[in-house]
Amino acid sequence: MSNVPAYLKGRGRGRGRDVRQQNTGSNVGSNNTRPYKHENGFNGNSKSEKSQLSAEEIFQNASQQNQDSIKRHLQEDSLKGDNSSDEEDIATDVLEKVFHTYSTTDNTDVSQAQDILLHSFRSGTSACLVCIDTIKKSDPIWSCDGCYAIFHIQCIQKWIKDGVYQQIYKSEDDNISPEDIPWHCPKCRFEYNQKLRPTRYLCYCGKVEEPEFDPWLVPHSCGQTCGRSLKPDCGHTCLLLCHPGACPPCPKTLKVNCYCGKKPSKLRRCSARSWTCGSICDKILSCGQHTCTQPCHSGDCASCPKTSKQSCECGKTTALTPCASSVWHCDKVCGKRLSCGNHLCEKTCHRGNCGECPRGGERKCPCEKTVYNLPCTEDIPTCGDTCGKLLECQLHRCVQRCHTGPCGSCRQMTVKKCKCEMQKEKEVPCYKEFLCETKCSKMKDCGKHQCKRKCCDGQCPACEQMCNKLLGCRNHKCNSRCHRGRCYPCTETVDIFCNCKATKITVPCGREKLTKPPRCNHPCKKPPDCHHPSRIPHRCHFGECPPCRLQCLKQLTSCNHTCPLICHAAVKVKIKDNTPRAGPWEGGPRIIENIVNKPCPPCLVPLPIQCYGKHETGHFACSVVQPYQCGRQCGRQLRCGNHTCKKMCHVVEGADNDSLAGKTCQECELVCQYERPEGCTHDCTLPCHSGKCPPCKQMFKMRCHCQNTVQHIECDKWVNSDSKQRDELKSCNGRCPKLLSCGHQCSFTCHNGKCSSTNLCEAKIKLKCRCKRKKKDIKCKDKEVEQGQLECDDVCKQEIQKKKLKEEEEKRDRQIEEEKKQQAEIEEYERKMTKGRKRKPRKQHEIIEDQSFMEKYKIYMIVSICIVVLAMFVYYGLTVA
Repeated sequence: MSNVPAYLKGRGRGRGRDVRQQNTGSNVGSNNTRPYKHENGFNGNSKSEKSQLSAEEIFQNASQQNQDSIKRHLQEDSLKGDNSSDEEDIATDVLEKVFHTYSTTDNTDVSQAQDILLHSFRSGTSACLVCIDTIKKSDPIWSCDGCYAIFHIQCIQKWIKDGVYQQIYKSEDDNISPEDIPWHCPKCRFEYNQKLRPTRYLCYCGKVEEPEFDPWLVPHSCGQTCGRSLKPDCGHTCLLLCHPGACPPCPKTLKVNCYCGKKPSKLRRCSARSWTCGSICDKILSCGQHTCTQPCHSGDCASCPKTSKQSCECGKTTALTPCASSVWHCDKVCGKRLSCGNHLCEKTCHRGNCGECPRGGERKCPCEKTVYNLPCTEDIPTCGDTCGKLLECQLHRCVQRCHTGPCGSCRQMTVKKCKCEMQKEKEVPCYKEFLCETKCSKMKDCGKHQCKRKCCDGQCPACEQMCNKLLGCRNHKCNSRCHRGRCYPCTETVDIFCNCKATKITVPCGREKLTKPPRCNHPCKKPPDCHHPSRIPHRCHFGECPPCRLQCLKQLTSCNHTCPLICHAAVKVKIKDNTPRAGPWEGGPRIIENIVNKPCPPCLVPLPIQCYGKHETGHFACSVVQPYQCGRQCGRQLRCGNHTCKKMCHVVEGADNDSLAGKTCQECELVCQYERPEGCTHDCTLPCHSGKCPPCKQMFKMRCHCQNTVQHIECDKWVNSDSKQRDELKSCNGRCPKLLSCGHQCSFTCHNGKCSSTNLCEAKIKLKCRCKRKKKDIKCKDKEVEQGQLECDDVCKQEIQKKKLKEEEEKRDRQIEEEKKQQAEIEEYERKMTKGRKRKPRKQHEIIEDQSFMEKYKIYMIVSICIVVLAMFVYYGLTVA
């Protein structure tokens, strides 16, 4: 066994649980040196301290220990939940990332790969069939190429190691090499050679060794493109990201023809490149006469289905036979005379010559010692010599005379040895086999049971008993024949159902207790606990259903309405149990949950009801409905027809209709409230009335257009006149005093709008040349025409030259005078700077007090109030009279 490879000696690259177990074992050994300590936390030498504690303190300590144990247990459960959460569903974005290259393909192309991903990772059923333990996302694995099942790499290494040892133990060849012993997948029995044994943790596509866990990738995946050759081999590679399971069909598109080649080529998926056009094939069949009538199909055409009259091989019978089988044989004997002329051919229907007579030529006697040459009509006689043929025992010969038929069994007595190791001897007939009564004590190939076969020759048969060992699933026993080594994993699967049994997941046997039930999308079928006929639709679940959120809709007792609240029947209420405790060991007060049917509240359905004055229709709860005051004014039209009642909402009596005021409404005490005509600023002389007001006869003052004269105009005339008439009323009929742009007075009478144009001005003006020496009297309207005709002469030019020289001389004088002035200011400034700076006089701040509004206009306000009071007294006296 010196040539056993390293991986069979336990030096494989598996990692995971074995390392943790070794560490655990070392820790256990180290813990043995710790001092003894009770489970409740008290040391063994603390008896005196315990005796000094009171019963209450002991109880409190014990309760604290129990609480700590419960918390520790819950933490362990949470850790287990965290471990199981590692195997939770693959998120939708991860699946989309894996299948992003298939976004433009049909969904059917990738459904199988998606099912494998969902079954392996979303359902929580990924388990190693060797150890029946969950395969976590960070555990190193090995994936089978046949069934794509995944195993812990240390488990499959141990499986191979045990299998090789069993084969070497069972083999009788001492020189057998472990490299020549194949091994098989524990699930599908796919055969591998020792060169393919897993020694490294690789990703699914085999590109990356020791792939790191990435929560955004499929577990045990490298995240690169798979790149494996697709099956069936089409020359393309898988486009998915590194994934478990078989690669989906090839999504590439090719231009291919149909089976019959009649239709033009189409773009088809490489995985479904073969297609039929549906047309009739029309290929010549093997009969050479008919064509294929089937639709476009793959492979060779079927045999011709038509029939035709054809003769058999001997030509005696003609029958309707399939056109495809032109050669057929009838059931008649040939009957032709053989070449000997004495016998007939006994063959059935055949073609060609019947052959020579089988009884012709040289023939031998039955013992084949004597040769006879007799006619075919005579039988060959026996020769009378001893038969001498070798019997079935292959040791003795037949001692009978030459005879026909078989020689029979060998009857000679001979000494024979048994087949077992005892080698007993006995004289028996040669045709009989001698078996002794000794039972074989060797172990069968299982190594557990003895052979027990009588007179065994050493080649003990395989053990036919059942193994019946309990498998790793702890549910079934091995149903194989008794064998050595470990049993194959349980091949059974268990269906885990949801609460309604409509959804299930299939898990390996033994994982049903550790796997959570599937998430069912069917509606819950539990009957409701309340008075409603059905629950709110929700998905199937375990445990109690959520409380009913439908409306109660029970008919209330005080009215005919139904309860609009959320269902309050079968409501779970927590009640504190205040029963006195018998002692501190009973703990605190318990919280009891009872199911209570709460009563319906008072009716809250809003009912319409009008206010006292029928202004609005309010809606009040049915249980508190009654007449009310809306808070608005009455608003009914008074007798004056212009105003409405200002009382707050009240009951109206004696009204002709709903819009007129009644006896209980107020009386109108206001003056006329009609709007005055546009432009009239005077009040109506009548009290509040209906209909139009009388024309206003009051006069008002207004300046004329030229603003020189004050006009007295009647208000009614002014208001009812148009713009043209108003211009006439406002005009004083005098000449317009406004000046034109030319500087002369307008020639129109008092008017509104623009004055006359300068082109019509008749005023006389003096026209001068540019130097203003020459003068001429013209009309203003001819100014522009005459302006260009009056030009300066030579005298004017001389005058202009003299004027310029005079101006220049004056300018020089002013400049000299300015320079003298500046020089004087500079000297004065220097004199002041040498003597010292004078202080500036301080500013005197004046406080000006502004009078308030009341102080300014106090007198005016008093006079106005007096006038108003006097006017009210006068008006009241007139209305009463």
